[in-house]
Amino acid sequence: MKPCHRIVREIQDIKSLVQGIQERRTRYDFEYHKSSSIRTQNVKWQGYHLNSHFIEEVDVVGFEGPKDEFVCWLMRGTKERDVISVKSCLVHIHELQPLPHNKAWELFCKKAFRFEFEGQCPDELVDLSNEIVQRCKGLPLAILAIGGLLSTKPKTLAEWGKLLQSLGSELGSNPHLTSLTRILALSYDDLPCNLKSCFLFFGIYPEDYFIRRMRLIRQWIAEGFVKHEEGKTLEEVADEYLRELRNRSLVHVSQNDFLFGRDKICQVHDLMREMILRKVKDLNFGCFVHGDDQSIPDRMTRRLSLATDVQAVMSVDHTSIRSIYICKPGVLLPKSYVHKLVTTFKLLKVVDFERASLDYISDNSGNLFHLRYLSLRETGVKSLPKSIGKLQNLETLDLRQTLVSELPIEINKLTKLRHLLVYHYNYKAKSTFSVVRGVQVKQGIGCLKSLQKLYHVKADLGGLELIMELRRLRLLRTLCLDGIRREYGCSLRALLEELKHLESLAIIAIAEDEIIDLQFISSPPQLQKLSLVGCLEKLPNWVIKLEYLVKLILSCSKLMDDPSKTLKTLPNLWSLSLSDNAFDGESLYFQRGFQKLKFLHLRMLKRLTSIIIERGALPVLEEFTIWSILQLKEVPSGMQYLEELRIMELLDMPTEFIQSIDPDGGQMYWTIKHVPSIKIYDKVGPNLYDLKIRMLSMEL
Repeated sequence: MKPCHRIVREIQDIKSLVQGIQERRTRYDFEYHKSSSIRTQNVKWQGYHLNSHFIEEVDVVGFEGPKDEFVCWLMRGTKERDVISVKSCLVHIHELQPLPHNKAWELFCKKAFRFEFEGQCPDELVDLSNEIVQRCKGLPLAILAIGGLLSTKPKTLAEWGKLLQSLGSELGSNPHLTSLTRILALSYDDLPCNLKSCFLFFGIYPEDYFIRRMRLIRQWIAEGFVKHEEGKTLEEVADEYLRELRNRSLVHVSQNDFLFGRDKICQVHDLMREMILRKVKDLNFGCFVHGDDQSIPDRMTRRLSLATDVQAVMSVDHTSIRSIYICKPGVLLPKSYVHKLVTTFKLLKVVDFERASLDYISDNSGNLFHLRYLSLRETGVKSLPKSIGKLQNLETLDLRQTLVSELPIEINKLTKLRHLLVYHYNYKAKSTFSVVRGVQVKQGIGCLKSLQKLYHVKADLGGLELIMELRRLRLLRTLCLDGIRREYGCSLRALLEELKHLESLAIIAIAEDEIIDLQFISSPPQLQKLSLVGCLEKLPNWVIKLEYLVKLILSCSKLMDDPSKTLKTLPNLWSLSLSDNAFDGESLYFQRGFQKLKFLHLRMLKRLTSIIIERGALPVLEEFTIWSILQLKEVPSGMQYLEELRIMELLDMPTEFIQSIDPDGGQMYWTIKHVPSIKIYDKVGPNLYDLKIRMLSMEL
């Protein structure tokens, strides 16, 4: 009777509480949101939103700029109703950003030393405190939670060092961090099922590991996380998944730029990763084996990630493993291990050996019938076995930066292959035409009708017959053809007329003096990226009609007319590169236009002596690179108008040029002093990329 009585009393209490809520809603005329998604979100986050009203004013750090921005919007006013959002509105948007280090440090000290040292960090704890703040990566909630915990600890090196080492376990056990762990858990629990798997996948990679966006997307697809949606490719759906995770602030996506090779890279916050690892372990999602922990993974593990040599797991028969990832450069993969893989792990779907110490692929690789993703990128592999043709489910074959120069004819049997990525960059090359080496393909490649990406193919080894056969690959979205001759013009035109879905196109001439005839080609309507390497004589008239073009590379073009005069009207151009005498004139004049251009790269324009930037031109330019333009003795005129410029890179420029922007007496320094970062690269060797970097401020 007692349990029944207790239940009745609890039910009565709940009814009373609900009745009170209803009465208050009526009294204060609160509107009830009928949308289930809004209801769910309000229920889950209400407590944490209310908490923000009770934060002490002393704890509010780093919001001075956003506060002033909001006040400006509110005070200015408009005749029409405005919506001001803190995060996809059409009028005013303020994107929440991580705290900069100085503000993160200020907030941490106020919280950790609020009872002692007058809110200042003692000298002996500065280094450890800095490391703790860096682990928080500007996340205010993390700084407040960990700072609050440390405020209760003795202020000693031993105590703080202990917490830093055990920060991951502290997140799960320390009551002072429960609010943080609850919010992290809510972020995960609120995800749809398919996004949960995508999010947990970040636990496969080591801490602070930068994952290339397309690598991540292709692996998600191979793992089966991405669902088909009508009218979209799997890659487009996966990209939407990633965008959703980013919008929820669960994943950080940024640009990685090593000498203009821009890749989008993804990473999760360290504290978020600790929560992911606990979920991964609880759900048997995968196992990460590294140098400090070489424990044998559970027999039910589906995914094995290695950041150490494989001796620790060589002797274990894990027939349950479906995916193997190498996450550390130089991991040794002996022939015996590679052979064991293809003979024992027959259910593998993903094999990612990127950057492993490997020069051999077993002749029995065809046994991996279920394999969908195979990456040998940046390994020493020289050739593929004929058994590759048995991998009937293979969707991605990544051979970039390998020594493979020819594909076996058996590759043409892989009718499900969607991404065939093969090329080798020679960073010691002395000319543009020897930087990249494509691959020879055999007749019959037209059978790969599922292909979406194909690069680089040496067209000169297949000739006109190869170009005509490529017309059958009508789903191609990315294509790079190397070794193009002038007489291929008509065949190229016929090819591009067939490839209606093409988004990225690169055409590279066979030699510097070979003229590429592109004048009579009708441009693919969806083209977003275009790279033309070779003599053009004149800019093809169809280029300026590319409404969706965001990236344009012109190299060795030898154009006599200033290309900026026509390119300025491209409505969505985001990145422009002119290199290796793409323009053979003496002066570039950037007139009003280029309304969306953020990246401008000028390299090795031998005759160029002056650059003029008109007021109103390049209004949103963020990065400007000038490389080896030896006749350019002075900084471009009009640099002071580039108010959004954040990075300027100068590579192998004349002494007079560098002296003109010297903060100590340089005549043109005043035009670039608003640029936060100016990087200077000096040549230190004969090769193209033999460079040494220094910052302008270091010269003071």
